Amino acid sequence: MTEKNSTDNRTHHLIVLDMAGTTVADGGLVERAFERAAERLGVEPGSAGHAEKLQYVRDTMGESKISVFRHLFGTEELARRANSAFEEAYGELVDGGLVTPLPGAREAIEKLRADGRTVALTTGFARVTQDAILDALGWQGLADLTLCPADAGGRGRPYPDMVLAAFLRTGAVDDVREMVVAGDTAYDMLSGRRSGAGIVAGVLTGAHDRAALTGHGATHVLGSVAELPQLLAESA
Repeated sequence: MTEKNSTDNRTHHLIVLDMAGTTVADGGLVERAFERAAERLGVEPGSAGHAEKLQYVRDTMGESKISVFRHLFGTEELARRANSAFEEAYGELVDGGLVTPLPGAREAIEKLRADGRTVALTTGFARVTQDAILDALGWQGLADLTLCPADAGGRGRPYPDMVLAAFLRTGAVDDVREMVVAGDTAYDMLSGRRSGAGIVAGVLTGAHDRAALTGHGATHVLGSVAELPQLLAESA
């Protein structure tokens, strides 16, 4: 079922999809990897500081991880140490087989591409972690393009940079209003709206609820990304 606010009759040929929470279920690995990373930087598990930092991680799901660590640890050196520890821990956890495709996600991507659309997968993780997830799922080559913040000048969501990088790199559309952005967080919605995308679709399979998604600019709310091909067919 979809909740529709507004759109137009443009042909939407560039689809920019978030990964964790939108196309991929990671079994809470972000929080587990953060806990390991924080402990390595001396944050005691069970302490008030640990709980406060973990809550901030939850509240900023979708933001680039290095930006989160800059906020939490205050200096660039500590942020980079934390980010490296996080990436290492996440990579170890990915190898445990907890990362799985969300139901219908792979089929949706294949359907979108079969319909002649260009699909980009984006993440707030570093490239090494994004590749570890793609490898674990057997998704290398599934999309036309994969992007992390470093591929867009270093700024992740809520900035529009990754969406606009997909626009520039693929050349799939001539107008930003012909883009579609889909994600599960408020930051995904902000990124999509700031990029000028004509459709910004929130999905209810991840971090944030309907109110948060619509409150941050979703033009549509979907039960899952599996509903996106049908939405676009109806919008054509």
